[in-house]
Amino acid sequence: MNGDIKNGSSAASDIKNDPSADETSQNTIVVLADSLSYYGPKGGLPADDPRIWPNLVGARLGAPVELIARIGWTSRDVWWAITQDPRVWAAIPKASVVVLAFGGMDSLPSPLPTALREGIRYLRPGWLRAGVRDGYGWLQPRLSPLGWPMAVPPRLMIEYFERIRGALAQLRPDLRLIVCLPPTHDSPYYGHAHPGHPRTRAAIVDWAAKAGLPTVDFTPPSVVNFHQPGHNPDGIHWGFEMHKAVAELVAEKIEELGTTVPEAAADAPPATD
Repeated sequence: MNGDIKNGSSAASDIKNDPSADETSQNTIVVLADSLSYYGPKGGLPADDPRIWPNLVGARLGAPVELIARIGWTSRDVWWAITQDPRVWAAIPKASVVVLAFGGMDSLPSPLPTALREGIRYLRPGWLRAGVRDGYGWLQPRLSPLGWPMAVPPRLMIEYFERIRGALAQLRPDLRLIVCLPPTHDSPYYGHAHPGHPRTRAAIVDWAAKAGLPTVDFTPPSVVNFHQPGHNPDGIHWGFEMHKAVAELVAEKIEELGTTVPEAAADAPPATD
């Protein structure tokens, strides 16, 4: 692991002294997430769609939102975003809170090692790629109930979580973090099985407690979601009622932590040209 996780201090060093963001502009809710943050019942949606939960949170709290997410992102991918994505470097200095809403993909069974599975898209010629993809699609739901191997095992996942926390803490010691406990699924693509979820969730609960970070549990509403009309038929992504339920949980937790706009910002005189 040491070869692909670099030091958190180097991840933060280039943006720690960003002069473009002072405390009067630190009012943004930054969400680091996977596709559950922006997929609806019919597929992916733009980051500014008002129906997805990050924007519902922002609307309720009257704060801007910066959503940084991608389909399939695990804790490893979020760490790579922290260290490599200039959107993160621009967003963190302006954040009032960072919501860590990932980990669900880590818990999914991955019959092929991640590197091999993700490499399918690069196979050539096209007929070979299609054949391998179809074969994997046939195997995955049949092997998923075994629960092994996982996309990112809990021990490794927690190391990524801690690296992310450490980098953010070095950059912004005052920055509040909220940890979202991953939801479950009811997907035919995974044989309607999620054996890795309890271990993943327990590992995040334990890590967050040791780190002194508040949590929001996405598991209960996700269990209800897949028994209601309007959810995505893939059994992974949510309907808009689920987005509303999650937004309410996250917004309430942010409110518990205090205002999203620092007093210095609220008291600051209006900007002039």
